[in-house]
Amino acid sequence: MGMNVGPAGDGDDDGEVVSAINTTPLVDIMLVLLIIFLITVPVVTHTVPVDLPREKNQPTKTKPENIIIAVNRDGDIFWNEAKMPDYTALLEKLKTRAVEQPQPEVHIRGDRNARYEYVGRVVVAAQRAGIVKIGFITEPPAGVAAAQ
Repeated sequence: MGMNVGPAGDGDDDGEVVSAINTTPLVDIMLVLLIIFLITVPVVTHTVPVDLPREKNQPTKTKPENIIIAVNRDGDIFWNEAKMPDYTALLEKLKTRAVEQPQPEVHIRGDRNARYEYVGRVVVAAQRAGIVKIGFITEPPAGVAAAQ
C-alpha cells in the first residue's frame, strides 16, 4: 500500500492541506471483487439442461356474477330481488344461465322459518338446469361477529 508523506523540502509548508485522493484502497477492493466474480460466474452458468415452459400471455377470464336466489317463509322465490312466478320459470332462467362459460354460481338465501321443501325445490331446479356450484348464505353467530 502506498503512503503520501508530503513533498520533500525544508519543512516551511506544514500548514498546507493535501488535496490528492489516495485511490490505492479503491483499486484493491475492485480487484478483489473482480476476482470473486470471475470465480463464481462459471459455477452459476453450469446448470442441469432442462426445457423450460414458454410464457404465454392469455387474457384473464372475468368471473360471471353470482346468481342469488332468495326463498322467504311463504315459499316465494326471488332472483336477485325480482320475484319469480313459479319454479318452472326459475328452471328456464337457470337453464339460460347454465350454458355460460364460465358458469355462474348459485347462492341460495333461505329464510330460517321456511319449509325445507321450498329450498329443496330451488336446489333441484338448479341441478336440473346443470348448475355445478350451489351454495347457501347464512348469518354468522353473534359471538363470531363480535370477535372480529
